[in-house]
Amino acid sequence: MRARLLILASAVAMLGWGTVLPYQYAYAATTRGWGSLVAAAASSLFSVGALLAAPVGGRLADRMSPVKVAVAAKVVAAAGAASLIWAGGPVSFLVGMFVFGLGITAAGPAQSVLVLRWVGGTDRRRVFAWQFTGQALGMAVGAFGAGYVVDLDRASGMWPAFAAAAAGFLLSGVLLLAAGARRWGMPVGSAEDAALTSQGVGTASPREALRAIWAIPALRWTALITVTLALGFYAQFESGLPAYALTVLHVHETTIGLAAAVNCVVIIALQMLVVRLTAKRSGATLLMGVGAIWTLSWLVLAASSLAPELSAALFVTTFGIFAVGETMYAPVLNPLTASLAPSGLVGTTLGMFTALQTGVSAVGPLVAGVILGAGLGSLFIGLHVAISLLAVFGAWRLRAAMRPRTSSAQRRVDAELAA
Repeated sequence: MRARLLILASAVAMLGWGTVLPYQYAYAATTRGWGSLVAAAASSLFSVGALLAAPVGGRLADRMSPVKVAVAAKVVAAAGAASLIWAGGPVSFLVGMFVFGLGITAAGPAQSVLVLRWVGGTDRRRVFAWQFTGQALGMAVGAFGAGYVVDLDRASGMWPAFAAAAAGFLLSGVLLLAAGARRWGMPVGSAEDAALTSQGVGTASPREALRAIWAIPALRWTALITVTLALGFYAQFESGLPAYALTVLHVHETTIGLAAAVNCVVIIALQMLVVRLTAKRSGATLLMGVGAIWTLSWLVLAASSLAPELSAALFVTTFGIFAVGETMYAPVLNPLTASLAPSGLVGTTLGMFTALQTGVSAVGPLVAGVILGAGLGSLFIGLHVAISLLAVFGAWRLRAAMRPRTSSAQRRVDAELAA
């Protein structure tokens, strides 16, 4: 039951975020008249807040109750979203987006630690998969619903979305508190928390923790995979791919919305099937598959520029292919990273890897802007094919590095985190 509440909490939070994400740029740039520079800065500050919060949230999850850390982060996110209602100028709007980014991302590592602690090793992929599916569904429902209440012709037209986002994060925090209640056998701040956080974490400085993490070869390869797979798709999902579609393929704007919807539908339809079919495959092998699938996606996108009459259909197909890779990526990466983490530094490791992913994802729009702005669409495709192939290589090296320690690492993580 705790796992179900955690999945529901993730979905509700993303439902709130989905009401804001598709509209905040146009709201800041056009509705409020602050211009594209402020709108872009809002997105950048959101990413900066996320980048700063991920390692802090992860480290706090090692030091204290991850339930308390996650709930506190949800409250911060709710405060950031609510503050946007009263943002009368660009500065207050930028501050609100920064706080919003802090809260959303700080909760992530703590929630991952809770999955690892509350769910047995054989079910973790399934729960992470359900969590990812719930987030995708929540985001889609939030964006769809906001389309009926958001009015970008009025300065107050985004207030319902901001209020819904704040309410969603507060409700998510309540669900997490319910999941950690005593009736499920694990009270917040229990002895289990103390046992998990009393492994020398409190005396280790951030630099010592980083050295301990970086000393493990398999984690170094996992870091490479995290960076390349983030650059290979997630960094371009919101800006680079739509920009390529509009400037190179010259498809209609509605095609981009259709592609995003297809991406979500494929994830929801295939997630559990993929988890069942890949249950006995190693995480490194599955990440190799993700890199290969995303390489194929970019090649299909390249083909769309050679067949203008099929460009819209191939663009939508590309997003569907990307989604197949996502169904393997989401359930695998966090459990794999946790299984390789040094003793007592699971949350810290997850936080650092989340920061890596967030940081390179923030770089993606800049790369796309420079390359596509110069009219180099072929270079944009070629670069991402190379990045995806590098991810395949990194996963292949990770599989070799893990062979001597796979069984002992899994036993150790199970002992530390199993409820």
